[in-house]
Amino acid sequence: MDKYTAAADFIMSKTKHRPKCAVILGSGLGDFADRLENADIISYKDIPNFPVSTVSGHKGRFVISEKVMCMQGRIHYYEGYDMSDVTFAVRVMKLLGIETLIATNAAGGVNTAFEAGDLMLITDHINFMGTNPLIGANDDSFGPRFPDMSQCYSRALIEKAEKTAEEKNITLKKGVYFAMTGPSYETPAEVRMIRILGGDAVGMSTVPEVITAAHCGINVLGISCITNMAAGVTDKPLSHSEVMETGIMVKEKFICLLEGILEKI
Repeated sequence: MDKYTAAADFIMSKTKHRPKCAVILGSGLGDFADRLENADIISYKDIPNFPVSTVSGHKGRFVISEKVMCMQGRIHYYEGYDMSDVTFAVRVMKLLGIETLIATNAAGGVNTAFEAGDLMLITDHINFMGTNPLIGANDDSFGPRFPDMSQCYSRALIEKAEKTAEEKNITLKKGVYFAMTGPSYETPAEVRMIRILGGDAVGMSTVPEVITAAHCGINVLGISCITNMAAGVTDKPLSHSEVMETGIMVKEKFICLLEGILEKI
């Protein structure tokens, strides 16, 4: 708790803004934060106890405006961090007064009805990372020992997102996000398994943050950008550069959707 408090106190000392909503921006989706007006920028490396993002395309900083707090880049389990580090930011957000979290990511399309460039509302997830961020001693000041996960993706927020998409003529998919550790992409056999188990998209993030947010009583909306079709769906080799390129391709649609959702929240 001392580490979380020190980080939160530092952030509050560097900005006058006190937003109630936060957005975690996934690979290729960070440009949204660059458009925020009168925002304060705080690098992760300057925040006490805060882990630093090492992935290409993740700027590793908070961009904080009057109405929203954005993470340009997240911490991944595959970077070698403990789950406590992966979810550190979420607990700091709780101390900062965040009530709503929009968690975005770049994901591989498993559902064959999807195509690269689609946006998918996450209706549920499957944690296949082999661990859970709540393992260990529970801090009752954040949440209960055994938190309910039946509605960790807020139905009310999903409805707001669907209404926004309808108003802005944006096609939205819906589906289940399947989380694996990475950093290697999935094999074709693993993708077939994911489809059988009920996954519509697969990625290497988001689930630890959502579990932690649900534990803290934060309302969550999840959005995946389908940046590529998963292994075996097509014969095309997978690469991080493709993920970034697709993120650039869909950024205007993504930003339009996100701005509309934030207006409704």
